[in-house]
Amino acid sequence: MGRVTERRKVLRIRDGAISTRPDTLVAEEPLEIRLNGKPLAITMRTPGDDFALAAGFLVSEGVLGRADELQNIVYCAGATVDGSNTYNIVDVRTAPGLVMPDITLERNVYTTSSCGLCGKASLDAVRTTARWTINDTPPVRLEPELLARLPDRLRAAQQVFDRTGGLHAAALFTEEGELVDIREDVGRHNAVDKLVGRALQNGSLPLSRTVLLVSGRASFELAQKAVMAGIPVLAAVSAPSSLAVDLAAETGLTLVGFLRGASMNVYAGEHRIALRAAATQG
Repeated sequence: MGRVTERRKVLRIRDGAISTRPDTLVAEEPLEIRLNGKPLAITMRTPGDDFALAAGFLVSEGVLGRADELQNIVYCAGATVDGSNTYNIVDVRTAPGLVMPDITLERNVYTTSSCGLCGKASLDAVRTTARWTINDTPPVRLEPELLARLPDRLRAAQQVFDRTGGLHAAALFTEEGELVDIREDVGRHNAVDKLVGRALQNGSLPLSRTVLLVSGRASFELAQKAVMAGIPVLAAVSAPSSLAVDLAAETGLTLVGFLRGASMNVYAGEHRIALRAAATQG
């Protein structure tokens, strides 16, 4: 799809010198997700991998967990006067007979590129029942040195970021630190949904021996998405939220924040971090 980036004219000022030039920007457009013909959610996203995004979103909502539960995903006619397809509406059709969970919670199902789902009725409403417990047996064991190398590997694989400087990324790594998949989007939560949705389509869920790395911070919703996909380790280059830490502690998720160079904070799930020396108290 050719709408990942767009060109805009800008006024450039550098050390007092003024010029005009075209600039490459990341595209941001709304995507309406319908479930079996009924509107469910609207997200602001970077076009591309829309089917995977929708599938991953439904994994996080507890609707889908296996590839055979997904019948198909199609684009719908857009909301234009002539009814043409804008490629901004997708309809997810589930397999016949699939029991739907209660996703009609007291919330306005609207997502943005920055905060993810908004208007959740309560913390309990967000905690969708997971298909799987985090079950990496034996537990994934990661040396800090391995974790420290992952942000550079993520950055090196961000193709659109190189052109725009305006995209978040989410990447899946093996426990040996090998890159499995990476997705970029204007929103971190969308990038994660694209990863999880592709895993669902490939029959790879649960992702029980992987590490999820996200650019920016680790919100409650990102922790929830990791848990719903069976991912045992979530790492972020910035800070986690308090609710993300609480959820990680409750579910057994290893949560790493401020992953920058050789430094990092482990907020939960310390048993998966292979330390060579005794931890310093304080």
